[in-house]
Amino acid sequence: MKIIFATGNAGKMKEIRQILNDVDATILSMKEAGIDIDIVEDGKSFEENALIKARAVANELKNIGEDNYVVFADDSGLEVDYMDKAPGIYSARFLGEDTSYTIKNNYIINKLEGVKKEDRTARFVCAIACVAGGAGKDTREFSCLGTIEGYIGYEEAGENGFGYDPIFMVDEYGCTTAQLSPEQKNAISHRGKALTTMKNILIENKVIA
Repeated sequence: MKIIFATGNAGKMKEIRQILNDVDATILSMKEAGIDIDIVEDGKSFEENALIKARAVANELKNIGEDNYVVFADDSGLEVDYMDKAPGIYSARFLGEDTSYTIKNNYIINKLEGVKKEDRTARFVCAIACVAGGAGKDTREFSCLGTIEGYIGYEEAGENGFGYDPIFMVDEYGCTTAQLSPEQKNAISHRGKALTTMKNILIENKVIA
């Protein structure tokens, strides 16, 4: 079985393969599956955007006559309470799509200058959507959500992970998610929780084994 993940983000694909390493399937990115489409993410929530992406890729597979497909998509981001939960669903596009995360991270740190720890609360949110179908099959859709609570640090720290990981502090470990090993991060992360939940949903519904 092939699972097509509707992303081109290499960091995400690395995490996804680590988290789903016990699933009997080949996990491919859109590019690896030969799918090159522009998807307009105009949903109002993480869940809506994840479903938009999964449906778009599933529709492309259906159009080319794929007789058995399982498409995953995620929409994830950082919510900073002091910033009214920004950047939220706009996390990837925050301050511009081509803006480096070093600039984005330092913008958030500067925004929270002088703010005490208890008011620096934040969370990573990840919505996972799945569309499964194929020729002559009913299309089935599933979605779920995973979160991890933390707070914004005072400077970037850590070389692991990607995106906002260097500024997201986790009290349990007393460090950023970029300072955790991949195994530690995947065990507690928003994406790890959401993917594990989705995996269990699909096993229960006999989509995957």
